Amino acid sequence: MQLYTDGFCRGNPGPGGWAAILVYEGTEREFYGSEKQTTNSRMELRAVIEGLRRLKQPCRVSVECDSRYVVSAFNERWLEEWQANGWRRTNGRPVLNQDLWRQLLDEHAKHDVHRWTWARGHDGSAHTERCRRLALDGSRHASKP
Repeated sequence: MQLYTDGFCRGNPGPGGWAAILVYEGTEREFYGSEKQTTNSRMELRAVIEGLRRLKQPCRVSVECDSRYVVSAFNERWLEEWQANGWRRTNGRPVLNQDLWRQLLDEHAKHDVHRWTWARGHDGSAHTERCRRLALDGSRHASKP
């Protein structure tokens, strides 16, 4: 299973959108959503959370997103450090977006996420480009009165 994600925010904070595409054996499922007042980081996190939530049973998953924030938290073991430090960063300040990080850890625990890959934004990949367009659509929806 492959999960592609993206998040977008018009302003930071501002109206935002998230998108996820699940790909398995040639079948694709797309999801997207929005929030009226949020940040780009929150939308990046929400995209991965919502993508993993859509899996109906435990799966072996590779995640690809353009957020170094999300990918590095797993690949560079930031999450382990934050939890060990009581959800504080090395400078002693609280970790931002703890609510979403905790949700992501809950979803992550249900699956075998074996690879986190950072994808350069606008890299020409059909899935990452599609995620970007869906996240933009979500942010446009959130901007409407």
